[in-house]
Amino acid sequence: MFRKNYFTFLLAIALLLTGGTAAAFAQAGMARGVVELKKADGTTVPLADVVIDIYRTDIAGKLPSNKTNKKGEFTIIGFLPGARYALAVSAPTITADVFLDIKAGDEKLKIVVVEGNGKQLTEQEVRQMLANAPKDAPKSELTAEQKKQQEEYQKQVADVTKKNKDIENINAVVSRSRKEGDEQFSAKNYDAAIARYDEGINADPDFAASASLLLSKKADALINRATNKSNENVKAAPAVKAQAMVSIKKDYEDAITSLDKSLALLKTSNETDPKIQKGFAEIKYFSLGKRAEAFRLMARTGANRTRGKESLAAFREYIDASTDAKVKVDTQIALAEALQDSNDFDLAIAEFEKILAADPKNVDALAGISLSLVNVGYITSEINPAKGKEQLQQAANYLQLFLDLAPATHKYKDEAKGIIETLKTEQGVTSQKGAKSTKKKQ
Repeated sequence: MFRKNYFTFLLAIALLLTGGTAAAFAQAGMARGVVELKKADGTTVPLADVVIDIYRTDIAGKLPSNKTNKKGEFTIIGFLPGARYALAVSAPTITADVFLDIKAGDEKLKIVVVEGNGKQLTEQEVRQMLANAPKDAPKSELTAEQKKQQEEYQKQVADVTKKNKDIENINAVVSRSRKEGDEQFSAKNYDAAIARYDEGINADPDFAASASLLLSKKADALINRATNKSNENVKAAPAVKAQAMVSIKKDYEDAITSLDKSLALLKTSNETDPKIQKGFAEIKYFSLGKRAEAFRLMARTGANRTRGKESLAAFREYIDASTDAKVKVDTQIALAEALQDSNDFDLAIAEFEKILAADPKNVDALAGISLSLVNVGYITSEINPAKGKEQLQQAANYLQLFLDLAPATHKYKDEAKGIIETLKTEQGVTSQKGAKSTKKKQ
């Protein structure tokens, strides 16, 4: 009826988690400026088409060459924070030169060149010049404003470094909690599994890729813990059972709350990567199924039988999300049974009728609608005997259909026989073999 195999962590989500729970801006920087030609009269003009070769000075390395535009402007990207670069400039009408101490974040650089023979320096020549460069070698000119911008950029770099370190720490916590939680879940140590999942959730509670998954896993552990405790206390003394039911109810309700949070997080995500979207769809489907299951078990165990209408909405959302015809039918039966367990018999009957309209020989629906009609009939008989008897007659007719169709091994077979006999002896209602029901068409 529901997916019992534990949800497999999707590759796309795993990659997202290991890659970072939030995207800090890139650490690669840029430098911008202008190249000007100083004329014989001392005036300067912007110079277009100047080739700019970019060399690392702290280590061996070279970036792709750049060139000035019509206004003499250039923009160089790919600078790493903390690295130092030299710009070798050349053009057909100037003397090639090398400018030192260029860094990521340098803005409004002003490189002044003079007329010359147009030779372009080779990398070997540039490296030799760098090795022999005096302390007063030509450098780009920085204004006070440029220095301020550099300081601000370095602060940004420090902030990004810290954020990235924080992200690494969060990722480590999330990955560890997921792994350890899954191990504890597999070992059926649900207390420990829930604690591990909580660690990962609390590390980054608003990040959909990690928190939505961990919330759904936590809910699964809560459901299993509650169900196990319910089974253990079936035959317990009333006082012991009542005390256990308090924690059972809390676990089921906490599971529903956890799944609601998971689904809400997924709705807020703007992720466009197809692989991640597929992973989110899997988490959503799993969460919808587990939420419906929590409502069903909460009513079945008697932990809380007051949330029938909420379970109706939860089940329908899960049914709408499913693309498997059998899952849809099985879930609709589970919904009707949950409503029945919640004493919402009229709603349960309506759901069973939908199933029988599509499949009149569905023995589970026949059994379910019969039991609901019996309950409704007895209740109605206290205030309207005639209508109550009509409902009991409908129940007897459905019970007979069920007995005619159900295999001998069906769990309600013996009970159905007993109810028919009780209706006959106590209410004077005899099943009408072959009749679908005595319900009047509206």
